[in-house]
Amino acid sequence: MIHIGLTGWGDQEDLYPNRTKAKDKLSLYGQYFSTVEVDSSFYAVQPRDRMARWAAETPESFAFIIKAYQGMTGHLRGKPYFTSTSEMYKAFRESLEPVIEAGKMQAALFQYPPWFECNKDNVKELREVKLRMEGIPCALEFRHRSWYEGDMRERTLAFMKEQGWIHSVCDEPQAGLGSIPIVPQATDADMTLVRMHGRNVSGWHQNGAPNWRETRYLYRYNKEELSEWKGYLEQLQEQSKDVYVIFNNNSGGDAAANAQMMMDLLDQPVKPFPDRTEPEQEEGPEQLKLF
Repeated sequence: MIHIGLTGWGDQEDLYPNRTKAKDKLSLYGQYFSTVEVDSSFYAVQPRDRMARWAAETPESFAFIIKAYQGMTGHLRGKPYFTSTSEMYKAFRESLEPVIEAGKMQAALFQYPPWFECNKDNVKELREVKLRMEGIPCALEFRHRSWYEGDMRERTLAFMKEQGWIHSVCDEPQAGLGSIPIVPQATDADMTLVRMHGRNVSGWHQNGAPNWRETRYLYRYNKEELSEWKGYLEQLQEQSKDVYVIFNNNSGGDAAANAQMMMDLLDQPVKPFPDRTEPEQEEGPEQLKLF
């Protein structure tokens, strides 16, 4: 089955009536999509009670993709919050427990940075990470092209199968070494993850620039591009029981609309977004007396 969702739910304004409170957004999100990527876990390991609340606020069949904490994937800059690697992994695993207990934990996503290239040290690190995450499904996403160049493509995929990594297949700008090609190949019979980052080539390599995150993911897919991806998804569905598709092109509010376009192309039921136009203010008795 193909499941469609978005990165996060807090800033997806198209989904909510005006003046919707933050605490009500996830339960409303669950009316439109069957899965979500939790991005806040990348910036800080989330408290157990918060994770338990999120699990309780979503439908029984809902699935979470939870992004690994940045200290676990080499993104951390500045002073580490945890005193040791073991403590960091212990805290992250414990934070996942409420979602696992609810039966809504689909995978932890380990997205590595553009400087994480294909070499022996990094392969060793991936082996160690998989041991630390034993018993929890983990998806693996690269940002350095060397993992897929030449004969390394098949060797990388074979390594992921051997180690039990779920392949995170990406659509992103083709912008040199810091981007990867579309590789529609499953490495796990139960699940494949697909992440749609957009195709903003000029904005892809702007780390450190003002508002670079907003620029990087500013892109709206057209119907032709999503139709191409429909073919890829059907191909992946033949290789994995479930395919989870996350739209991450959310800088300009395009992710939700593109996700529903994809659902429509796949003949999945689509619930219309709410009308966000402000209703006209009704005239009260005092206003009527003025004229």
